[in-house]
Formats: sequence, structure tokens, C-alpha cells
Amino acid sequence: MTTEAVQVRHVTVRDPRVRPLLDDLHLEYTSRYGPNDELNSYPDDEFTAPRGGAFLILVEDGLTVAGGALRHHDERTAEFKRIWTHPGHRRRGLGAAVVRELEHTAVRRGYRRVYLTTGPRQPEATALYLAAGYTPLYDLGADPEAVGPHPFEKDLGPLAQEIHG
Repeated sequence: MTTEAVQVRHVTVRDPRVRPLLDDLHLEYTSRYGPNDELNSYPDDEFTAPRGGAFLILVEDGLTVAGGALRHHDERTAEFKRIWTHPGHRRRGLGAAVVRELEHTAVRRGYRRVYLTTGPRQPEATALYLAAGYTPLYDLGADPEAVGPHPFEKDLGPLAQEIHG
């Protein structure tokens, strides 16, 4: 991926540059799962610094091309949510870049573990998390629909050691 032109921006959920991410996620979730309220399942303030959260976007040529968020899960664990790449910018490594930036943000906030889930009809997300070193907390050989939400975790201790020495 060429990232020279891609900039990371830490924003709030209400930043207008987040709208394309949320609108497209809504379309994506609806097309895969039918009507749902997933994007309203957490209050916006859970993705802000005072609550231990963060929201970031990747911007290229003034356009939001990818993004994601983290929220407080427990004292040592961040939960990643809303990881997305614009359909016209997929297969460029932007999703992996979002995950890496979220991991670095989590470590800077004092977290040492990440927990996340993805849906059974999102094999691209499953592949992304496996490639990024996440451990599935379910049987990968099971029928994805029977599993329901697919949970993953990752220990951030090695990254924290790398960052903090």
C-alpha cells in the first residue's frame, strides 16, 4: 500500500468526515444481515478519549477512505468496532493500516489486549483479523452462521514493549 497520501485523523463520531464510514457500514450491514440497529448499539461517547475510546479515519485527497474505533472493554482490554474501508479503496491494505493504528492507539491509552467481533457474513473481516495476528475465540471449522458473532483477541504486550521499550 502506498500511504504517503493517506493521513490518519483522530476525530469524534460526530465529525462530518465520519459520515461516509457510518453510511456505508449501515448499507453493508443491511445488505448482509437485513434491517438492524448495530450502529446505534453504543453511545457515541464510548468512542471518545475521556471514556477510554477513540475514533480514527484515514483521509486521502480530502476523502475518508477507511476508519475504525475503539472503546473500553475492561481495564486492560480495548474493543475495536466500526472497522471499514470505502468500497472503491479496498484491496490496498487500508483495513490493515486501520487495525495497526488502532492497536497503537490502544497501547498509548494503556490497554494490553484487544477484543473484537465480526459477523458470520463478513469473511473479509475474518481474513483481515487472522492476517493481523488475532486469535479466533471460536472454531474456525464450524458453520459461520451457527457460531453467530465471531470473537477474536490479541495480546498487545509485545507491541507495548516495542513502543515503550
